[in-house]
Amino acid sequence: MRVGVVGTGYVGLVAGACLAEAGNDVICGDVDTKKIDALNRGRIPIYEPGLESLVERNVEAGRLLFTTDIPKLARESEVIFIAVGTPPDEDGSADLSHVLDVAKVIGRCMNGEKVVVTKSTVPVGTADLVRQAIESCTEHPVHVCSNPEFLKEGAAVDDFMRPDRVVVGVDSDNARSVMAELYEPFVRTGNPVIFMDTTSAEMTKYVANAMLATRISLMNEVARLCELTGADVSMVRTGVGSDHRIGPKFLFPGPGYGGSCFPKDVKALMRTAHEYGYDFKVLRAVEDVNEAQKLLFLQKIEDHYGRDLSGRTIAVWGLAFKPGTDDMRESPAIVLIEGLLARGASVKGHDPAALETARGIFGDRIVYFDREYDAVEGADALVVMTDWLEYRRPSLERIKTLLKTPLVFDSRNLYRLERMRELGFTYYPLGRETVK
Repeated sequence: MRVGVVGTGYVGLVAGACLAEAGNDVICGDVDTKKIDALNRGRIPIYEPGLESLVERNVEAGRLLFTTDIPKLARESEVIFIAVGTPPDEDGSADLSHVLDVAKVIGRCMNGEKVVVTKSTVPVGTADLVRQAIESCTEHPVHVCSNPEFLKEGAAVDDFMRPDRVVVGVDSDNARSVMAELYEPFVRTGNPVIFMDTTSAEMTKYVANAMLATRISLMNEVARLCELTGADVSMVRTGVGSDHRIGPKFLFPGPGYGGSCFPKDVKALMRTAHEYGYDFKVLRAVEDVNEAQKLLFLQKIEDHYGRDLSGRTIAVWGLAFKPGTDDMRESPAIVLIEGLLARGASVKGHDPAALETARGIFGDRIVYFDREYDAVEGADALVVMTDWLEYRRPSLERIKTLLKTPLVFDSRNLYRLERMRELGFTYYPLGRETVK
């Protein structure tokens, strides 16, 4: 099948490469000339395990092309995915200007019947707006689908190639047939392609992310209560997660959720509710808890040292909002580091993937280290913000030797209380006993 993907960001590039891997002829287009030039030179603009080799293999096979010629892409493709950005406006609503601009280009360039798929995360009703934009520019028939993505950063290639489900909103039997054929190679193990109307598909994406964000905020509230009562949140999580009605996923407390999806999608769903005259009280609480959680470990550091951190050097392990990515959008580490700097501290940062991203945010205000132990050397304390694999079983003896004082703040509960006590650390975890 001839497939076009407009937008070579995270979603578009992963989708294009994976569709090419399944044997389709794919053209990925973007108006960003520098990005397309880099892709044509084999340079991948995002960090995502497995993506670089996938792109390289399909470019060499001639199944994957990159272009800035969006009109040509529209003319030559049978199925066109719109995967451009939908940044939030100040009121939390999604900015659809890029999506609708692409729709109009497709409409002006259509040379026959097309299936147009919104892959971007868009609010309820967007498929109808896309159809109207296209039909205002052409007399050719168009079928508009909503196909929300459920990719996890750090596992996006595997999620696309082996999805637990594919959600597709369609407006015609023709669109359903085309999308079923397109996704058939990815669901051979029996996982479902769930067809529904476009409005329900658009709602499904937002509700899925809102549900996961709610679980995170709930467990972060539970962790705070555990600290007050003397309960251990790790034990509570295990006990609760063993209930098959609940399950263990997204029950780990932490410094708050971040990234490109949860914060934006929670806001967008709240905005949609507001437009329909409904006050989404649960999501307001979810968002409030998350914002407060991002400040929790800054408060723990203040409680230990006092508000004035002048002369203190703090090592921070983990800058990305989660492991497996270089994405720092809405990362809790940003809130922590800005707070530390505002209180006079010096910061030494390490992350396996996000150092360049961090340089774009902090510039020379912090010091960056390629090796995690180098960041710890000479610091007054270590703060663990992201649960990268290499942080989970470090040499605690070495950390103790490198720090000025054996002091660790652990927002991910990576280390055993007994071990930290045995080694003589002062250890501040989350929702568990403090070791002093």
